[in-house]
Amino acid sequence: MANKITMENQDWKTIGFGYRKTNYNVRCYYKNGAWGPLELSDSEYINIHMSATALHYGQEAFEGLKAFMGKDGKVRIFRMDENAKRMQYSADGILMERIPLDKFQEAVKLAVEKNMDFVPPYGCGASLYIRPLLIGSGPQIGVKPADEYLFIVFVMPVGPYFPEGFKPTDLLIMRKFDRAAPQGTGKYKVGGNYAASLTAGKKAKAEGYSAVLYLDSREKKYIDECGPANFFGIKNGAYITPESDSILPSITNKSLMKIAEDIGLKVERRRVPVEELETFEEVGACGTAAVISPIKRIYDDDLDKEYTYGTEPGPWTTKLYEKLRAIQDGDAPDPYGWVTVIE
Repeated sequence: MANKITMENQDWKTIGFGYRKTNYNVRCYYKNGAWGPLELSDSEYINIHMSATALHYGQEAFEGLKAFMGKDGKVRIFRMDENAKRMQYSADGILMERIPLDKFQEAVKLAVEKNMDFVPPYGCGASLYIRPLLIGSGPQIGVKPADEYLFIVFVMPVGPYFPEGFKPTDLLIMRKFDRAAPQGTGKYKVGGNYAASLTAGKKAKAEGYSAVLYLDSREKKYIDECGPANFFGIKNGAYITPESDSILPSITNKSLMKIAEDIGLKVERRRVPVEELETFEEVGACGTAAVISPIKRIYDDDLDKEYTYGTEPGPWTTKLYEKLRAIQDGDAPDPYGWVTVIE
């Protein structure tokens, strides 16, 4: 094993959201019709056949989840059972071999335990980001599934996905770009969806926006996703989030919907016409990486129309964010059984 690295003297508040090497990752191989044992590695690289289906036909899925240090010194992993289920859902969607739920969770816990020195301290605003990855590693030249797969879990300390943190940002609507096709892979967490968003995302950021707010690809009438996150709006005591076959089922959004109900909001998951943007009192983007990013302004590039929501996070958005983060950090009880504690 290589010499261990450390995070001594790290300014956690400015760490940003990016890759950092840690000491170990966890790997597991599917060969001859069975998953093998978990293996520990200190290498950042993998050997892969040049004809692997991940490279040619997009047989690749990934997950993102986080672990948080509590002031009690315990590390809490948030909803990894849901990530395990969603990875199986993605694997089914593009005909990859499922990683068993228990093996997924065992690998995540092992990756966290072997990199405990990289869990950011309580209260600093940073967290340990966990990236499970499943790829088709077996060679094929015809368009068909691989017969071998590689599952990896690696981790790194990160700050918020949007550099502003829990501060309102701007979104941009551009109808000439689609994130995913109707009845396509939009509901699976596969790399192709993100590749499809890169051009639009680059253009939006160059113009000062944090992300693209995509409309449905079929009619361009309904709100779909906020680039790397789900969308929600709040009005008249209701938490409203789009329903679509093209939207990735966000675990953070699923959690917020439950909390919203418990704090007195009605939850509506339905098609959301773009015109409804002007009726919302509060708007946000939510996901594992961002948690919640409040939105202060949405600009519709095609219609030259602007929607504004205030320069500070709204009261309901703030309450939702604080309640979810309190559960993640261990500052509040977890009545839902969402966290796994690593002593």
